[in-house]
Amino acid sequence: MKSQWECFLQNLGVWEGSFSNFSPQGTLLKDTPTRLSLEHLNNNQTVRLTLSRSGQDVIREFSSVGGGLLFFENGSFSEGLIQLGPFSEFGGELAFVHKNQRLRLVQLFDNTGQLKELILIREHLAETSVAERPPLQINDLLGEWQGQAVTIYPDLRSRSVSEGDSPDTYSTTLKLQIDNAGRLIQTTSFGDVSRQAASLPEASPMRLRTITSTATIKGPIVLFDQDPQKQVQVLLLPDGASATSPVKVQLRQPFFLEVGWLIQPNLRQRMIRSYNEKGEWVSLTLVTEERKL
Repeated sequence: MKSQWECFLQNLGVWEGSFSNFSPQGTLLKDTPTRLSLEHLNNNQTVRLTLSRSGQDVIREFSSVGGGLLFFENGSFSEGLIQLGPFSEFGGELAFVHKNQRLRLVQLFDNTGQLKELILIREHLAETSVAERPPLQINDLLGEWQGQAVTIYPDLRSRSVSEGDSPDTYSTTLKLQIDNAGRLIQTTSFGDVSRQAASLPEASPMRLRTITSTATIKGPIVLFDQDPQKQVQVLLLPDGASATSPVKVQLRQPFFLEVGWLIQPNLRQRMIRSYNEKGEWVSLTLVTEERKL
């Protein structure tokens, strides 16, 4: 297994693309061209990040990773606050790496816990070409998806990943269909895991087995509204992206942030950043799934 630092190094290169700001309703507010360079120094002991945007450069240097940041072996990662606090702003970024492309999405909440803005970041390696995927539609996701999930942790268990032990892996099934009333029916199933379920955090998606829920579809917004106190919104975005989050994050209720990326018509990845009822970040999951034909 690769260390967290080695996973970070999968992102080295010059990435060109754009930062697209969206309202919670999916309205494009602003689109800004960007260029981000990640270069190694001191024989890979240091990485320098240079972000050029709107005529300004932001420079950061890294000699280690940690805190609210975790990486998967292919370089995909998530960074964000490790604790939801009362009366404070909150947010997280979930990012995929696939061949010469990266898709990153930032979800931001105001100091009342309301979702206030999303930032979709689409990048490709400099001097390579990509074809932009069309905006995601609900019909693109209908059917049965079978996949494999990998879960890693920000607490002491994450050390075992960097030292060569296997993270938690398990099978998943996601079924999406439209009923006669036009509502979305979602059934999510999780298979057996490699560790005892009793040892997992309450908010870990691996504790779940099968969940069925329904949602209202209104244009690019899919709203899971069965419980008015725990509404979850999925926003369908350009380039095959989707963003899932509570309409409002709040303490004493476990919650998760999720981003999806339809890489090919029958290949999708999802990343899930989970928090427990105390507002503590407890796990990060990457699902790679294929549509059953």
